[in-house]
Amino acid sequence: MALVSANEFPSRLLMWQRVREYAVPPSMIEIAAARRTAGDWAGACAAARIDVDLDLRAVRDRHGTALVTRLRADLRRLAPDLLRWHMPRVAPDGRLRPGLTLCLARYHDSGPTPLQLVVRTPPAWADAGQRMSLALWAGAGDDGLGRHPHPHPSRRFRLDLHRHLWDAGRSGELAQRCGAGGTPVPGSSDLPGLLGNAPLAVTSWAAEGQLLLAAEGRARGAFTVRLGARNRAVLELVAPDDSHAPSLRPLRDALPPQEVAALPVLPDAAARVLPDLELLRAGLITAGQLHPLVAVALGASAPATVADSTPAPTSADPHRIECRGEVHRIALRDGVLTAIDHDPDQLRREELLVALGGPGLPCLRAIDAVHRSPEALPAVRERLRHGDIVGALDVVEGLLGPGAVLRDGPLREELESAAARRIDHGLFRSGLADEHPGAGAAVGGNAPGVGRAEARRRPRLNRYTPRDLRRMWGSRARPRTSMYR
Repeated sequence: MALVSANEFPSRLLMWQRVREYAVPPSMIEIAAARRTAGDWAGACAAARIDVDLDLRAVRDRHGTALVTRLRADLRRLAPDLLRWHMPRVAPDGRLRPGLTLCLARYHDSGPTPLQLVVRTPPAWADAGQRMSLALWAGAGDDGLGRHPHPHPSRRFRLDLHRHLWDAGRSGELAQRCGAGGTPVPGSSDLPGLLGNAPLAVTSWAAEGQLLLAAEGRARGAFTVRLGARNRAVLELVAPDDSHAPSLRPLRDALPPQEVAALPVLPDAAARVLPDLELLRAGLITAGQLHPLVAVALGASAPATVADSTPAPTSADPHRIECRGEVHRIALRDGVLTAIDHDPDQLRREELLVALGGPGLPCLRAIDAVHRSPEALPAVRERLRHGDIVGALDVVEGLLGPGAVLRDGPLREELESAAARRIDHGLFRSGLADEHPGAGAAVGGNAPGVGRAEARRRPRLNRYTPRDLRRMWGSRARPRTSMYR
């Protein structure tokens, strides 16, 4: 097969390709599936980095046994790794859409306001680890424990009508509802073909619109489809009679903006084609790289091959460096990357010479370069962005060994920045900070409360932070401290 340049694919597809490679690692899928199969839904959520903010005993005392039985059944069917796989994401890094409250299920017999099972993503300043939280939303007075910027469930992003995207028992419905085919909708030629550069699933809008209106208690009517930041399509669901399949047509009479805003919104999951389907068609992903439930639903299941998997780089094969007219080897010895063709006494003398300002051996310079900025740094950076700290450290240990001591450079900066950002997430989860730690800095030094805010908030590490300050802030003890000097 001829090689295809990455420039021939849109940036959106390349983003989804990176998301499918790094956002939901195979180890997470395996552990979460094993715990879910054993009935440990809370353990499955923990494996998928989802915090549980609900108490079934309190729900039973407040809403009764019948509702808690339905809720417990939904939690046991929840595949948290599949939910993370299908969560909305933002460009260019493909991280979870921040500050989002997304409805998974509604319980209409729980009172005047239906109780909703929701999943929440933290705001962008506290998204380290790409963690999510599972909670119950009881109505307008429920503000998400006072911490979340948008506690109300989003109308655009909702999965209560798309249980196949998180319910392991209904994942087989994906093939029929992923926008893969169907009959063109009348009037669809007047609509654009893309939704934020993503293909529209126009052929499935009639069926999805019928489900949307039925959930709102209406058999027929109008609803909107978001086509862009300032563009909405207003469509009407019609049918000759109840025995015929519904069809769509653009609304004949234009409605005032206030009435358009009040209409039901077709969820984004129903408005666009499934990204996995686009990746398969473009050849950017193989069946072995799909989530197992997604692969089975799309009929693309295949055993994972060596080409499908992405193992962590290792240093089993020694690197070869030209040193003093000879070819020397660099490989792992006793958990440390070492120049194995040099005598240990010679290496100690050369390291002392370098410490005194002298030139180092080419082998030692190569080892130093690998410690500071290895070739696998992009893979480490992608794993850190998506919260896979364990995977990132496994890549580093495979390259440098578990006993390596990191030196100043891009690799250490990435690991220190990821560790510092996890502190911000901890502050958000504990309720000690409900806004960006540096939000008061832009107001001015004389603003009321700015001095106190700056005193209790810790600045974030970034590439503009001086190296000495980065080293001081990153000197706290953390797991695998042997990797830090």
